[in-house]
Amino acid sequence: MSEQGSEPLLRNNDQDFMEEGKHQLRLAVPLVAVNVLLYCLQVISLMFVGHLGELQLSGASVATSFAAVTGFSVLLGMGSALETLCGQAYGAKQYQMLGVYTQRGVVVVLALSFGLAVVWYNTSFILVGLGQDHDISAEAGVFNRWMIPSLFAYGILQCLIRFLQTQNIVLPMVVTSAATGVFHVFLCWLLVFKLKFGSRGAAMANVASYWINVVLLALYVNFSSACAECFTGFSKEAFHDIVGFLRLAVPSALMICLEYWSFEMVVLLSGLLPNPTLETSVLSISLNTCWMVYMISVGLGGAVSTRVANELGAGNAARARLAVSVAAAIAASEGVVIGAITVLVRNVWGKLYSNEEEVIVYVARIMPLLALSDFLDGFQCVLSGAARGCGWQTLCAVINLGAYYVVAIPCAVLLAFVFHLGGMGLWMGIICGLSVQTVVLIIINLRTNWDDEVTKAVNLVQASHGMDSY
Repeated sequence: MSEQGSEPLLRNNDQDFMEEGKHQLRLAVPLVAVNVLLYCLQVISLMFVGHLGELQLSGASVATSFAAVTGFSVLLGMGSALETLCGQAYGAKQYQMLGVYTQRGVVVVLALSFGLAVVWYNTSFILVGLGQDHDISAEAGVFNRWMIPSLFAYGILQCLIRFLQTQNIVLPMVVTSAATGVFHVFLCWLLVFKLKFGSRGAAMANVASYWINVVLLALYVNFSSACAECFTGFSKEAFHDIVGFLRLAVPSALMICLEYWSFEMVVLLSGLLPNPTLETSVLSISLNTCWMVYMISVGLGGAVSTRVANELGAGNAARARLAVSVAAAIAASEGVVIGAITVLVRNVWGKLYSNEEEVIVYVARIMPLLALSDFLDGFQCVLSGAARGCGWQTLCAVINLGAYYVVAIPCAVLLAFVFHLGGMGLWMGIICGLSVQTVVLIIINLRTNWDDEVTKAVNLVQASHGMDSY
């Protein structure tokens, strides 16, 4: 009798698993598209600048990297706090709070952008102080000064994306991002070549494209019936409990930045190796490849973050746990496929970036390591997404600090400079950090009491609602 009784239960569990998987993929695929399209804006600009000359390309490349480290990654992290707040509020049917949280997020990122703008304005001085080439630093400084208005647009854009994502509204973001991407190509051609603004034109095109995307999404939020319950107009409540928002936003930013900066640090360390030109070139190719694949993981992480936050806010502990299990299965499957493709194309991938045989052979040697790091990075990205849905940003920031700066970077230095494994050793160090991060996140998820997480989510929503009502 027990076997007969268990079969329907098993079928129901399988059915629930499949339904959850379909729900997450319906969210994740558009989110992957959005992240890829936004990432392509910078890539397209660099392609146009590359036709102006080596100095202009070097300056724009350094400027883009500097902007990502000191600006975009910080704003992305701050905006990610809305994944917890808006996601749980939506699950709890406190729809009006989504608009309040989003406006509060916009207030915070705009204020922060003024400070980041000062850093960007002094890009050339900072780079020279760090020992970079004067001519390249000067070119990078000009590029980033023209890019300053994009800071404000990017921060707002991240808030709007989270506002829509947590309501499972993703198609409008794909449409606006695609339209912006197509128009960006025309803008770059017009400003860089036709009007002869050079690299400044590429920076201006970035600014215009980010603001166009913001305006399009803002118009949708303001006039669409799908957002009518969640956005009821501008509210002075956005200026309430800023400190409470920062308690979640600051750890969220640290969580993302600590990981992002460690990868950039590996490229900088490659410049200290023997034959730095070769090592830096290969590590830069590796990093660019890693970021391309990472866009898939970001989409999956955003989907599970939304699902977990929605279910916790709705009081469904079992569904939240199921969402994490499904996301882990999807991430593992995606990681195996991407890893296999990475290994299969190892002998031709380097040819896309260089004609130098030495670079092509080195890239082929490091690609299996990239396959492993992509698998681990994708898995941890999904688990980190689930953590954001729960509001574990502070815990994850501590985990990332330990994984990357106690394990990854020291191991990278040891393997590269003491055991003389060069760039391969640097990337092995990153794999060590990713392994620690992934294992710790798995253990935390396995030991989580999801009923307690529901209680915390309900308390967070009620406390915020009570504060804003007051």
